[in-house]
Amino acid sequence: MAKTSPTEFFRQVRAETAKVVWPTRRETMMTGVMVTIMTTILAIFFLGVDSFFNAVVTQLLKLAQ
Repeated sequence: MAKTSPTEFFRQVRAETAKVVWPTRRETMMTGVMVTIMTTILAIFFLGVDSFFNAVVTQLLKLAQ
């Protein structure tokens, strides 16, 4: 494998970075809002699942006494 000098490496990185299509401010905001909504929905879902299993385990432990 050929060695690349640090100067050439940074030149290649800059060239590749110039090819990136960056999202617009609106796209970034919408993505952030969607992530927040989905995270909240999943948190509520897992809270419900955890509460259900907690109730089941509590009832099973009461039966064992």
